[in-house]
Amino acid sequence: MSDHYCVLGNPVEHSKSPLIHQRFGEQTGQEIVYTAELAPLDGFVATWRAFCEGGGRGANVTVPFKEQAFALCDTLSERARRAGAVNTLINGQNGRVYGDNTDGVGLLRDLDAHHIPLKGVRILVLGAGGAVRGVLAPLLERGPREVVIINRTGAKAAALARDFADLGAVVGGGYDALEGPFDLVINGTSASLAGELPPLPEALFTPGGFAYDMMYAAEPTVFLRWAQDHGATPVDGLGMLVEQAAEAFFLWRRVRPDTGPVRALLRRALTG
Repeated sequence: MSDHYCVLGNPVEHSKSPLIHQRFGEQTGQEIVYTAELAPLDGFVATWRAFCEGGGRGANVTVPFKEQAFALCDTLSERARRAGAVNTLINGQNGRVYGDNTDGVGLLRDLDAHHIPLKGVRILVLGAGGAVRGVLAPLLERGPREVVIINRTGAKAAALARDFADLGAVVGGGYDALEGPFDLVINGTSASLAGELPPLPEALFTPGGFAYDMMYAAEPTVFLRWAQDHGATPVDGLGMLVEQAAEAFFLWRRVRPDTGPVRALLRRALTG
């Protein structure tokens, strides 16, 4: 009998997670069923519990429930604890809920796949939400010269920087405090979903700099188009999606899938 996993979110019908995990299961010989489950905005916990009562073994958690998932857990990984957000749930056999956050490792593996250096560089991170919280600790552990967090609400970015200041040189503020140049700019805001561009200065990138958008689409996002026009190498978040999913799959099944074929499949589906 196949084990049941899902992605929980709202909205969730657009999610590529069922396709990704179906391919991972086929590739590794793991018998799983993976579905997309829409949770009401005021019913995330009830949806998770109903899923578990029906035999569900684990879930990926997407917008807007990562902080609710964090509060739900009986046991947290260290990376989830640092992030204050959970994107991977495991229904333990004793009824306890284990939570982890694979966003950071997903981002770093994708940056490595694109040969983007992190040690000794200056990094700008746009946004201060759950997605950004999940990647700050892994970024800082790679030893950048400085990480600057910029958010429309500068106080939120500053508070976030203080939360991670023990891990390295990190500061936060509003867009009025933004001063380039940066070797890597990571867009962790939802602006790309709305086709909007954050208020960025012209001289943002160092020569040979990189722009990374956690969002992805068939065409480059407005942020990546702007970055390319300003001399940066653009990279979208499709690889991060696959890599964070592979880490979740490993947590559930203790088998590590090969992400390369799935990354290529999704890219073809996106652009074909």
